[in-house]
Amino acid sequence: MASSGVVLEIDDLHVHFATHEGTALAVNGASLTLRRGRILALVGESGCGKSVTSYAILRLVQPPGRIVRGRIRYHTPGGECVDVTALGDRDEALFRLRGGQIGMIFQEPMTALSPVHTIGDQIAEAVQLHRGADETIARERAVDLLGRVGIPDARRRLDQYPFQLSGGMRQRVVIAMALAAGPDVLIADEPTTALDVTIQAQIIQLLRSLQTDLGLSALLITHDLGVVAQLADDVSVMYLGRVIEQAPVRDLIRAPRHPYTAGLLASLPARASAGERLPAIEGSVPSPLEIPLGCPFHPRCRHCLPGHCDAGGPPPLVALGAMEARQVSCWRAGEEDWNP
Repeated sequence: MASSGVVLEIDDLHVHFATHEGTALAVNGASLTLRRGRILALVGESGCGKSVTSYAILRLVQPPGRIVRGRIRYHTPGGECVDVTALGDRDEALFRLRGGQIGMIFQEPMTALSPVHTIGDQIAEAVQLHRGADETIARERAVDLLGRVGIPDARRRLDQYPFQLSGGMRQRVVIAMALAAGPDVLIADEPTTALDVTIQAQIIQLLRSLQTDLGLSALLITHDLGVVAQLADDVSVMYLGRVIEQAPVRDLIRAPRHPYTAGLLASLPARASAGERLPAIEGSVPSPLEIPLGCPFHPRCRHCLPGHCDAGGPPPLVALGAMEARQVSCWRAGEEDWNP
């Protein structure tokens, strides 16, 4: 049974990008919790700040982006709490974290892999850097990892280059690299986006089996609620840089409490009858340069109360009922018989 202990905490995270047009608030007060042994899906439309949040966890946000405030805390299996946001750029603890304690599967495998180094060299390098293994042991570890992620004839593949592999194979190699040092946490940033539907299903099944077999905690970044339903234990829904609802996956899919979450679920093809036009959320995600007052979703929300939802600051993320498992950022979520 998965432990309920916390492995990763993000509290009031703000990541800003200074541009000629102004300051883009890419992440604007995001808070979320990943529990040990579970898969947390971070979902939302493109431009909501999901990938920037994942990059901030490993301090990979590049200038002109910067973490303005907030805390990211990683809890090791031994009970140590590492304040990631307090680490210096050359801190040894940050090096151990990146690829060692926390592995990352990047969205596009062709940009995540070096085109001029063999598959074996790239995986073995991660093993040598984080585990201190010699070249022979590192290559054997690479063979084992390639086999584990479902690549046939793994030993022969060691000396191949990324261009010699299909998109699905390259994504499996990226997963193998993320697992090379035996991480405690795995971050998967849109791991199925660049793949066709059949390969997507294979990668989803692979990630689930790896998480179960290795006892990993995982943060899955995606916009696909179909993937979430198959893979995740918990869900955090993100909108315009903020987490606006979080709950166990079954609770959220069965009864969403935020109008944005309800809109995302209503637009799933599986919920429409044959020939029926899919419902869509009106409008689009505002620019992070122009965050609306009040609830950031109010310009697109059919439940908006003028003078309340569109004024002041955003509603806080608060627990509904006695249990902390369900949290919602909506002024109306506590109303009796509320049904977005």
